[in-house]
Amino acid sequence: MDCTSEIKQYIENNFTEKRKVHTEGVRDTAVKLAKKYGADPQKAEIAALFHDMYRGVAQNTLNYYVKHLGLDSKYVDNANLAHGKIAAIIMERDFDVKDPDIINAVSFHTTGRAGMSTLEKVVYLADAIEPNRVYPGVDELRREADEDLDKACLLSLKNTADFVRSAGKYLDEDTLHAKDYLEKVIEEKERINLEGKNDE
Repeated sequence: MDCTSEIKQYIENNFTEKRKVHTEGVRDTAVKLAKKYGADPQKAEIAALFHDMYRGVAQNTLNYYVKHLGLDSKYVDNANLAHGKIAAIIMERDFDVKDPDIINAVSFHTTGRAGMSTLEKVVYLADAIEPNRVYPGVDELRREADEDLDKACLLSLKNTADFVRSAGKYLDEDTLHAKDYLEKVIEEKERINLEGKNDE
């Protein structure tokens, strides 16, 4: 499964300098978060390296992939949502990555989803907080990432939903499902913690 040398060569040949710097930042952050929260660091590295494989690709090329890979028409003319789905399929087809957790981490790194694995959360969050990211609220998100993976992901999902809605763009339902899912997970954890304290 170790295809890191192949993807690194692909990155070297195809990415802009800015995209290379971002991808390296996501990789380093994902590996660090994986070690902190109990995901596989090697899987985190592979998913992080692959996550933006099609981010800088022309829209007409992405539309071609959407059609020929059988993806939903909602991904037409939507590079932000399409690039992760395309990368997930190509990494399995052309780079022989068969691990479903890595594939899902790439596929859902933009939107999140209900039932996210730890690896998926790690890659999703790493993309949002890598050191080169500069946007309102990112420092708060980084602080939360040091404390609680679920709460950090939820905060990022809320920020994304607010931003997309305020821009009048299409908000993918996976983001809404991910937000609802994590709210329930956090609520359940807090309930169990409270019961534990009451039993002491």
